[in-house]
Amino acid sequence: MEIGVFLPIGNNGWLISKSSPQYMPTFELNRTVVRRAEEYGLDFALSMIKLRGFGGETEFWDHCLESFTLTAALAAVTERIRLYASVPILALPPAIAARMAVTVDAIAPGRAGVNIVTGWSPAEYAQMGVWPGDEHFANRYARAAEYVTVLRQLWGAGVSDFKGEFYRMDDCVLSPRPAGGHIDILAAGQSGTGMRFAAEYADGNFILGTGVNTPLALSDAAATLAEQARTTGRDVGALALFMVIADETDAAARAKWKDYHDNADLAALGYVAAQTAEDTGADGASTARTVVLPEGAVNFNMGTLVGSYETVARMLDQLDEVDGVKGVILVFDEFLEGMESFGTRIQPLMKSRTAVSGLS
Repeated sequence: MEIGVFLPIGNNGWLISKSSPQYMPTFELNRTVVRRAEEYGLDFALSMIKLRGFGGETEFWDHCLESFTLTAALAAVTERIRLYASVPILALPPAIAARMAVTVDAIAPGRAGVNIVTGWSPAEYAQMGVWPGDEHFANRYARAAEYVTVLRQLWGAGVSDFKGEFYRMDDCVLSPRPAGGHIDILAAGQSGTGMRFAAEYADGNFILGTGVNTPLALSDAAATLAEQARTTGRDVGALALFMVIADETDAAARAKWKDYHDNADLAALGYVAAQTAEDTGADGASTARTVVLPEGAVNFNMGTLVGSYETVARMLDQLDEVDGVKGVILVFDEFLEGMESFGTRIQPLMKSRTAVSGLS
């Protein structure tokens, strides 16, 4: 089972809490995290893109680096780990994104990837004059399909004459092309439409675990993605997204999680709720519906693994048994300590990672 890390490109990571670690998203922080990830044999690192934060007392994600620029810098200071940059399709034309990805591939041949972000927050894009209107909620994956088609044509043939509803290329050219002729694409569709898009156009799709210490709760979502992939005949595995909050004992880890939860930044969460409410047609599995469920909105309702190092290792191993899951992408309440604890205390206990170099 592959393991990756979701880099802290935005302030405070993924905890919308007044008592969680508060920090800025510096290059030095991300460089340290990705180098530790590489040292401990992790397979990939991914950086998100966020163009407007949620405010509140913690100014959550009001301070964010840019994904492609950061990925290029990290490519130059790493040797093995795969690096995925996130592209906001509403803000960046596909021909430009294709060239940026090839540039990262030139720095780190065979290690560059792209994560497709369709956009769910109107204010994030309206501030720049690129929000298409509420019709985007219904057609964003149709737009994304055209976007990826252009990317793949440029990376593969070096030219695109694609004519679609959202993008029209006129002898659009790209050179140089990727060294291997291919750059991996990730998606994060949670809805039925999003899963179908991933099955047809992506190489992997990360899905949100749900609940606290319920790693198998994502089994149905992984099965849905696998079924969609069977209809397209493509190899598209699920990357399960989980937050790890670990300590010496289960009780100590639980105490940290309770403190974060009890001190949620309600103003920032209110902003998220207002933005997600704009998508009135979202189904129950979509990001717009799940991120604000009251039981875990403090960390976007992603699955949370809380416990001792042994407990977390055991739960991560359970994920390796879920059909359709090919990897896990992790976030931590405190990234530097979290990466160190994962590399030295959790991963050595995982049966699914014993093949990683340096582990016994």
